[in-house]
Amino acid sequence: MSNKQLDWSNLGFGYIRTEKRYVSNFKNGAWDEGGLNEDANIVLNECAGVFQYAQTVFEGLKAYRTEDGRIVTFRPDLNASRMAESAKRLEMPVFPEDKFIEAVEAVVAANADFVPPYGSGATMYLRPYMFGSNPVIGVKPATEYQFRIFVTPVGPYFKGGAKPLTLRVCDFDRAAPRGTGHIKAGLNYAMSLHAIVDAHNQGYDENMYLDSATRTKVEETGGANFIFITKDGKLVTPKSDTILPSITRRSLCYVAKEYLGMEVEEREILLDEVKDFAECGLCGTAAVISPVGKIVDHGKEICFPSGMQEMGSITRKLYDTLTGIQMGRIEAPAGWIHEINVK
Repeated sequence: MSNKQLDWSNLGFGYIRTEKRYVSNFKNGAWDEGGLNEDANIVLNECAGVFQYAQTVFEGLKAYRTEDGRIVTFRPDLNASRMAESAKRLEMPVFPEDKFIEAVEAVVAANADFVPPYGSGATMYLRPYMFGSNPVIGVKPATEYQFRIFVTPVGPYFKGGAKPLTLRVCDFDRAAPRGTGHIKAGLNYAMSLHAIVDAHNQGYDENMYLDSATRTKVEETGGANFIFITKDGKLVTPKSDTILPSITRRSLCYVAKEYLGMEVEEREILLDEVKDFAECGLCGTAAVISPVGKIVDHGKEICFPSGMQEMGSITRKLYDTLTGIQMGRIEAPAGWIHEINVK
């Protein structure tokens, strides 16, 4: 049980400062030992590479308190490898994957009191990130970097919990592919901010992005992947080189096939066929699965027969099974659950 006196059941998805964060610096071609500190502020030169050319990457994962009181994380090795690929793409030094896991263990253990109680509906969110820290005025990679992880307890990503979301088909393009991971680089998430603010101003919860080449194929939203359920109970998810390789989506596909006996397809999905699906959901670390009730395509409404008021039955089974694995209620596949040793 957590010792912190927070209103766990009513947390939003926002930042709450915790006691410790992990910091490691790259200089003269090598990473230092790294360690925990209490300073939540970062002081950088005005010409730091992260400010001038947005040379930065990040990841996102969660820690959970299980029914028997253990603290666990979910597949952190995949976050480590995805961050390594993102770093390579932006000509940044790879933070060693084994040290990534050690940093996750250290920062969660140091903030164990901020891991919400089992059954509260809240979790601990971890944000590993790295950025160019030395002055860079020419267009070139930085030579010094800082890797950090902070943690914060969070509630649901989308307000309303399991109430289905309303999306719109977006006319804006994401400025660059997200295919290697959470490459922030001023090109992806920041470029989606105008689109999401515009969507919110028009009464929508999120955007559905289409492929930029033909604008006929479903890609993803600003912060999550799509899953669809066909009328005969098959899970279908978009196949594209320009969407985030979601760890949650990969896990859901496995859960659907191996735990629920469903047929699973990863393939190109045309916007024209979305109306034929029975259920739709958005999946990701922050969202887990959030149901979609309606997609509006330039005035034309696509409504899912799963119902506009609650999560569809198959999506609910997927959600319950995945969260059951994460929370320790259901036996996990080998290697999926990483227990944190809290002394």
